Amino acid sequence: MKKKVIAVFDIGKTNKKFFLFDQKYREVYREYANFDEITDEDGHPTEDLTALETWSKEVFHRMLDAREFDITALNFSSYGASLVHLNDKGSVLTPLYNYTKPLPKDIFKDFYSSYGPENELSRITGSPKLGMLNSGMQLYWIKKSKPDIFRKIKYSLHLPQYLSYLFTGVAVSEYTSIGCHTLLWDYERKDYHSWVYKEGIDQKLPSITSSKKTIPVSFGDRTVEVGPGIHDSSAALIPYIRSISKPFSLVSTGTWSIAINPFNDQMLTKTEIEQECLFNMRINGSPVKVSRLFLGNEYKLQITVLAHHFKVSKAYHKNVKFDLDIFMQIQNNFAPMFRWFSIPLEGMPAETKIAYDSFEHAYHQLLYELVLLQEQRIRAAIGGTSIERIYIDGGFSGNDVYLQLLAHHMAPMKIRTTDASLGSALGAALVISDTALKPKFLKKEYALKKHIPFQLK
Repeated sequence: MKKKVIAVFDIGKTNKKFFLFDQKYREVYREYANFDEITDEDGHPTEDLTALETWSKEVFHRMLDAREFDITALNFSSYGASLVHLNDKGSVLTPLYNYTKPLPKDIFKDFYSSYGPENELSRITGSPKLGMLNSGMQLYWIKKSKPDIFRKIKYSLHLPQYLSYLFTGVAVSEYTSIGCHTLLWDYERKDYHSWVYKEGIDQKLPSITSSKKTIPVSFGDRTVEVGPGIHDSSAALIPYIRSISKPFSLVSTGTWSIAINPFNDQMLTKTEIEQECLFNMRINGSPVKVSRLFLGNEYKLQITVLAHHFKVSKAYHKNVKFDLDIFMQIQNNFAPMFRWFSIPLEGMPAETKIAYDSFEHAYHQLLYELVLLQEQRIRAAIGGTSIERIYIDGGFSGNDVYLQLLAHHMAPMKIRTTDASLGSALGAALVISDTALKPKFLKKEYALKKHIPFQLK
């Protein structure tokens, strides 16, 4: 007899993942893929949307025919701040613009002179000035710079909702994508901000549906309930919210490391905005205070430099374990060594000068400096909330050096991880089933693990 499962596509900037979860929400299958980036019309690197579409359809239909599984539902989690623009025939009008793509300065000047002041707009929308990371700004840019394209847009869909559209043909908007540092949402009025209506942006955004709502779709003689998709950081929070009662902070790690505080829904202060705090959104439309760090992106770039310098493979870092003696040497003589590629930081060195003879020493220094930044972001998200536990989810949940250093710096707060970096995928499966979890769910099914701070010599 076939095992009934929920299928989830979990689409990151680097890794594209497909999961199957059984009726107890245990992972029973996974598949990974990576695609080379392409470039947009300006030569800026971006996602190969066609490759992503082809792969996702091939994987789904292959698994739909698998002998051992019966797919009853399908959902999607994906990174935010990315829009797919469709014409009235459902054809894609532009590349999937990368959120790192720079915008012309006159666009910012024009926008904030019309709808500022900047600090007040950031406070109300939970969205610091982030360029294309504010997906609403992308639509404003297209309207001003590419008016012919803008007129042809029937719907602009955030990436999770576009993935859903591929399988349903139904265009929708969804709260967690709308509310994730987009500049679109007024958290005080609980509606699109007035600038969205004045610019006619609202006419390009389809009606909002619940993250929980599914659409039955026929695939041959099979019917599958297909969800609308969900922003990955919001999805990652769901397994923890539904199984843990005491206040906690979640650090969802990957290309971005997002420190999430689901127990502080107060409006942002000027100080918090300056500390790079912003809002994500819960599935019910309420704000979640977060602080972000381009951790995974910076880590990947620096690892490439270190591997080249020490003439080791790019995968060598995966086998490095925490070494207390190395840590003590670094701490006792600490000075910043790395100039960051993608993290703007005052006072960093003018250039990276590697002062060690071994990869292991340089690697520990890299993680030490990154964890110092991570600690700042976590504490910014926590603010004055009484938090005793921090859960680490995502790609860095298996990084021994990162976890040991973080446990040391965040003490006496307790650090916990699971044995699988799939929180956002699991959350996407859970949200469309609207299932309550038992308090021991993560411990029983995903080997929730404690990380005890090391003892200094």
